[in-house]
Amino acid sequence: MPPIPGSGLAKGLAVTLRTMTRKTVTAQYPDVQPELPPRSRGVIALFEENCTVCMLCARECPDWCIYIDSHKETVPAATPGGRERSRNVLDRFAIDFSLCMYCGICIEVCPFDALFWSPEFEYAETDILELTHERDKLRAWMWTVPEPPALDPGAEEPKEIAAARKTAEKLEAHRAQEAQQAQQAQETQQNQSEAEGEE
Repeated sequence: MPPIPGSGLAKGLAVTLRTMTRKTVTAQYPDVQPELPPRSRGVIALFEENCTVCMLCARECPDWCIYIDSHKETVPAATPGGRERSRNVLDRFAIDFSLCMYCGICIEVCPFDALFWSPEFEYAETDILELTHERDKLRAWMWTVPEPPALDPGAEEPKEIAAARKTAEKLEAHRAQEAQQAQQAQETQQNQSEAEGEE
């Protein structure tokens, strides 16, 4: 059976009429800011004090968009007669966001918690070279990183905190025992001196 002339046009107009009566879903950005989830992935921030220049993030990055330069410094011995140590000092830490695919591998593999997700996403540039953020800009993004979520009250205590608490309790008990022994020794000495004075 041949199609009725104009049926395609009628179907198209029906679709247009249906969508005209629905609520619009167009995002009016940038006039209206989107409501993002609290821990959404925007830009990567650097907490420079935690970085030990282990290079894990740069090695694991599938896009090779992390650039790190460092040099070695000699640290004098902590105690007399001790050995000098060398440590890496960070000279440059940069991320090229024109290459980054926001996979988050660098944040996951960092063993020292030096990289964090920030929910900020408005950092478009007119020049692609400006998308390479150096460490001062990455450090500035740390102000926008949200606080970590609170621990579950029913969760187990972290092993590191439990070990530190046990060590502190042992040290406190040892100090209390030493103070008690010192007090007993002082009382004994005082009793002896009183006994000698009576003689």
